[in-house]
Amino acid sequence: MGQPVRDYLLTLCVTAAVTYLLTGPVRKFAIAVGAMPAIRARDVHREPTPRLGGIAMFGGLCAGLIVADHLFNLNGVFELSNEPRALLSGAALIWLIGVLDDKFEIDALIKLGGQMIAAAVMVIQGLTILWLPIPGVGTVALTQWQGTLLTVALVVITINAVNFVDGLDGLAAGMVCIASAAFFLYTYRLWYGYGIEAAAPATLFAAILMGMCLGFLPHNMHPARIFMGDSGSMLIGLVLAAGAISVTGQVDPDVMKLFLEGSERQATHAMLPVFIPLLLPLTIIAIPAADLVLAIVRRTWNGQSPFAADRGHLHHRLLEIGHSHSRSVLIMYFWSALIAFGAVGYSVHSASLWIVLVIVGLSAVGLVLLLMPRFTPRAPLWAEAFVPPRYRRRGGDEAEEPGSDVVSAKASEASGDAPKDQQGPTGSQMASGTPEQAPVAVGVSGVNGATAIGPRSRFKDRDRADSPR
Repeated sequence: MGQPVRDYLLTLCVTAAVTYLLTGPVRKFAIAVGAMPAIRARDVHREPTPRLGGIAMFGGLCAGLIVADHLFNLNGVFELSNEPRALLSGAALIWLIGVLDDKFEIDALIKLGGQMIAAAVMVIQGLTILWLPIPGVGTVALTQWQGTLLTVALVVITINAVNFVDGLDGLAAGMVCIASAAFFLYTYRLWYGYGIEAAAPATLFAAILMGMCLGFLPHNMHPARIFMGDSGSMLIGLVLAAGAISVTGQVDPDVMKLFLEGSERQATHAMLPVFIPLLLPLTIIAIPAADLVLAIVRRTWNGQSPFAADRGHLHHRLLEIGHSHSRSVLIMYFWSALIAFGAVGYSVHSASLWIVLVIVGLSAVGLVLLLMPRFTPRAPLWAEAFVPPRYRRRGGDEAEEPGSDVVSAKASEASGDAPKDQQGPTGSQMASGTPEQAPVAVGVSGVNGATAIGPRSRFKDRDRADSPR
């Protein structure tokens, strides 16, 4: 079993290396062709940043598939299954649509149609859901139309869920990397633990997807030098959906009966890894999917189009309640890992009470981290000299340090010249209906620099040097 792990690790490393090495030239290409849109009202970053990072990620995907095809333990996936070719066909189509959108901003309905066509291309080549294992009912075979509609729906939902969550530096790539790591552990156990050969393609897809995300993250972490754009977010969403479809629809639950012995209770627990595919794809995209549903409900309730962009996503709300950019990303990472790995752990040891207790305990920790800005501790006066400035309070005001933004703001008020970002809305803003954004002091949402509602200080000089001319 060690040799297959090394082959998967080699595929992952090659994918990550190719993605990482291609991202730098792709950034220069994106600047040269003008794929660097102006700042929008909903954006969190403060400076124009090139897109088209999906070009490097697609290069990593191709490199990973080529390497896997030449490895002894992985080339059987290409010989016995057409799913890798189906994935590459759908990925190429969705990637091309994303590249055009990053450069020319194509209409949302056109993108939706392209997503459905990419899913249909994979269905035609055999990557589709054939049956569903339903607990208490058994295996339910699907007709061709039912399987096609369910497959297309799952692909479109996953692509848009990942696309919606791509709002902070490193957020989408990190969350998908965590999800694919959990998915890899699950499918690898089905393949080499239970001997279910149909799980092999999904295991390979998960390893390649991890490499794509890991290779792009160093360029995309805050402050990001390049964005993946729709060419990247839709691509990794499609690869994630392809792995879920491969496991859910291709692994026959009846095959597991060959491995079952003992009492009915033991058989029920042994069958759990077969039923988990119904839930695991949903747990992997639980946070992005919840964000997608909330966005659709919110926009429809406000009389807007479901495709209209706004600043009401979960990561925007984390910034609004006081989390910094980096902390917001880490909190989203934490919840994604808890849900995805919690589902995998429960599928392995469903009868263990410790699994449930650990999940509940970590959920409590996550809630504390989530509400941390609401309960910021303040040191007593005698201890203020020994703690960072953000924990000091004098007469109900934040501690003021020479050179801080708080002091600068108050000095500007005293002189009668308010900073530009604290002045009232201009005539053009009032005419366009853009809401006035209240300033946020450093130490709250702007501590790490890149928020649309707070000042940028820590990385100001470095970002000015790195910003494209």
